Amino acid sequence: MAYIRFNNCSIVGMSAGVPRHIEPTISTTDQYAVEEYMATTGIIEKRFSNDYTTSDLCLPAAEHLISDLGWNKQDIDGLFFISQTHDYILPATACVLHGKLGLPKSCMSLDISLGCSGWIYGVATAMGMVESGSLRKVLVLAGDARKHANEEPDQLFGYAGTVTAIEYNPHKSAPVMIQLGTDGTGYDAIIRPGGGSRNPLTQKSLTLEKCEDGRMRHALQTRMKGMDVFAFGITIAPKSIKQLSKEFGFDYLDYDYFVFHQANRMMNETIRKKLKLDADKVPYSMTHFGNTSSASIPLTIVTQLAGKLEDRKKIIGCAFGVGLSWGTIAFETDNLVISPLVELPI
Repeated sequence: MAYIRFNNCSIVGMSAGVPRHIEPTISTTDQYAVEEYMATTGIIEKRFSNDYTTSDLCLPAAEHLISDLGWNKQDIDGLFFISQTHDYILPATACVLHGKLGLPKSCMSLDISLGCSGWIYGVATAMGMVESGSLRKVLVLAGDARKHANEEPDQLFGYAGTVTAIEYNPHKSAPVMIQLGTDGTGYDAIIRPGGGSRNPLTQKSLTLEKCEDGRMRHALQTRMKGMDVFAFGITIAPKSIKQLSKEFGFDYLDYDYFVFHQANRMMNETIRKKLKLDADKVPYSMTHFGNTSSASIPLTIVTQLAGKLEDRKKIIGCAFGVGLSWGTIAFETDNLVISPLVELPI
């Protein structure tokens, strides 16, 4: 396992952008079917639009957060973009965002291709470069909008882009502690099989075929082995949190909030009960935003915890999924700036 402790940097701000358009989870008048689906997924609706890429959602959220923090753009040293839905095959979307934000040429820009666990991996990567003081102010932009080919809204997945600001802070009172892990033997448990170098884009890539869940999808759409992913999530998440707390000698039950990747409610409630956590410590954004991939932890903080973090609070975030990969982060807030949610017009 990769255990990392950062003593000289802090998460100082968060923001998020979503499409204004709201898409219901399932289109049926069968109340029993709706209630059954809700009991399993916890998702009533999500945000969807074929008009926006992930970078489109991140861009205004970044502008708002930079302004709310009072940062000078010329002082920003790094931009990290974490997503599975990049604007182009090349160049890196981080470079596109760098130009649109008007950041200095001395600012490094980097894409990281990860899904569910991506925000924690992105924060860890950014903090690794900030810890020494070589970089002072960094933005981590994470999220997904799945427009690689025209498709109907997915039942589970919503669109969102988030921004996390990290700053060099050698005088902070509490460390940021992270555990990261991978099980690549399960790489195909969640997969978009077409469009890459392994299976290049052809006319056949858009042919619909029935998947495990009974839905028709083409090769540029994501499919998953649901039971395998469920078993992985409910096993690895509580184990990772317990291992992190043991490694760094703290009691996870002392933490104020636990923000899990918003996979589905049944999975997350199983994890909560395994960890013996009070329900009021585990906020959910999936109810109205769906599963938002690498955006889910910061989006949950922005939409569910804004106004609750004025005092110093201790937060554990845990994400798990595509890869298969996972990560757990423990950090304290100290005057965390949370910008209002940006809703992009239809």
